[in-house]
Amino acid sequence: MATTAEEVLQLATLLSEKITARRPEVQEANRYFRGQEGRMRFASDEFREYFAKRFVGFSDNWCMPVAQAPVERIAYLGMRLPDARELAPAEESAPLPQRGAWGADPDLARTWERNDAQRGLNEALLMMTIAKRSFAMVGTSPDGARITFENPDSAAVTYDGATGKRRAGLVVWEDDTKEYAELLLPDGVVPLERAKVAADRGDRRVPPELSGWNFSATREFRPHKLGAVPLVEFRNQSLLDNDPISDIGLVMPMQDSINLVWAYLLNALDYASLPGRVILNGEMPKEDILDKETGEKIGERPMELDSLIRDRVAWLTGGNSGQPVSIAEWKPATLDGFSKVIEQAVAHIAAQTRTPSHYLIASSSANVPAAGYELAEAGLVSKASERISYADAAVREVNRLSALAEGDTARADRIAVGKVLWKKPQFRSEAQLMDGLQKMRGVGFPMRWIAEEYGLSPAEVDRVMDMIREENTDPTLERMGRDVAALTTGRGDAAFAEE
Repeated sequence: MATTAEEVLQLATLLSEKITARRPEVQEANRYFRGQEGRMRFASDEFREYFAKRFVGFSDNWCMPVAQAPVERIAYLGMRLPDARELAPAEESAPLPQRGAWGADPDLARTWERNDAQRGLNEALLMMTIAKRSFAMVGTSPDGARITFENPDSAAVTYDGATGKRRAGLVVWEDDTKEYAELLLPDGVVPLERAKVAADRGDRRVPPELSGWNFSATREFRPHKLGAVPLVEFRNQSLLDNDPISDIGLVMPMQDSINLVWAYLLNALDYASLPGRVILNGEMPKEDILDKETGEKIGERPMELDSLIRDRVAWLTGGNSGQPVSIAEWKPATLDGFSKVIEQAVAHIAAQTRTPSHYLIASSSANVPAAGYELAEAGLVSKASERISYADAAVREVNRLSALAEGDTARADRIAVGKVLWKKPQFRSEAQLMDGLQKMRGVGFPMRWIAEEYGLSPAEVDRVMDMIREENTDPTLERMGRDVAALTTGRGDAAFAEE
């Protein structure tokens, strides 16, 4: 824990170095996801020289569907807190939970709705798959806890090497003249700032040295009672190290290669679709050399062959015998090989990233039965479940900090051992889903569980249970239910009366 001013600035420097080091990688991943990166990395120098400008801005984007596929199957439903029975010692008994205790905590749900945190969480999870990590920050506001989500190019967290707990966090931003930062500590927030230095070629960032950051002259230290760093990191899959893996890391070079093949194909289409011209026995064309001052012709020189090639003009002179040169046929090149290479590369992307091929290639989804889709998406479902497991602890910690920000330590203790509720990542047809739920109901599963499996939100589940409870106590609705049952089963009022 930093105790002196020098240690605080050293900690801020360490975190700002983290941000500075990872920022180019984060920005590159974002450009690939947005389809703004279409470099012909593997092209020859000659091809790049001729055609680089022609294909500027063109990018067949495979990073976007690969990153979006698992995230679109992740839906946060809330948190179910342990009831009195779960928290009571083994030798004690506790009453059954009251209405709503089976579902998500309503107070936490209101906090998320007030902060529009569902949208922020979806964006944070997407950024986690693209750029390896993202962040959530918890603070206070007049209305209660404030939850915001931060981009990894402007936030960082450092951990204690022995315990793994967060030591400190840093969030940075800037304006035209200064850079600002907030050093987030377990006991408060330290505001920092530093001036931007003008270089010969525009503005550049101040090197993150100890002398770079200074304590803010206009903002003061803000203590808090959270007892933990209010910046939580969402980390993607890692190999027991501090280097998470991007879901599109392997897709980016493949996207470059696919875009290069597209460039070759489009260029070949251009040449194949326009007629080629052959001039037989003609003299090689020449261009005038003009005096720069007077503009008068002072000589001649052969025309550049590269420009003739680009204009699709071939000049063929006669042979040594003086006879004209002739050609029998000028066939266009076969272009099917380019499309086959692209399809094979896309298939590699699907296999490497566990993305169903019908997400990437439309033709692969033709005449596939429903069972085939379910089998094809098994890898994606497992991938989405993995991403849920990576985000589970971070979401629980955000909720715990939000309860502490509102001064509710009792709820914070329950949140620490609560269960985060997520919608099932598997997509099933309505017929398959209803068939399975009817069988579950038939063997005795409760209606609340059936409603949850159907995919209703916790609030909607409570609403459905209230409707069922209202139906069971309304004489008119009860009579209608018996009439329907009598028509469908052939049992009369006497049978119901015996029951």
